[in-house]
Amino acid sequence: MIGKTISHYRIVEKLGSGGMGVVYKAEDTRLCRNVALKFLPEDYAKDRGALERFQREARAASSLNHPNICVIYDIDEYDERPFLAMELLEGQTLGERVAGKPLKTDELVALP
Repeated sequence: MIGKTISHYRIVEKLGSGGMGVVYKAEDTRLCRNVALKFLPEDYAKDRGALERFQREARAASSLNHPNICVIYDIDEYDERPFLAMELLEGQTLGERVAGKPLKTDELVALP
C-alpha cells in the first residue's frame, strides 16, 4: 500500500494495525495535509456486522467534537475495502504511554 494513491490520498507509511483495522499515514493531495486512513481488515470487509460497526464508528466519531477524539474527514471504499480518512495525531500510542503499568492519578488529571 505504501506509495499508492487511493482517491486523493497518497499513502506514506503504515502506522499500525489491530483487531478492527490497519492505519496508514497519508497525504491528502487536495488539501495538502497529512491524514490517517483506517482500513477495515480484508476478512471483515465482507462481514455485514463488522461493516455496520465500522460505519457506526464513523458516524459516532464524526458527530463528536472533543480534543481527545480524531476528526473524521471522509468514509470511502477502495478495492472493496471500506476506509475512514481522519485527523492524524502525532505522538505516543496509548500502549506506549501506559507501557504495561497504570498511570498515576496526577498523570491522568493532567491529560487534556
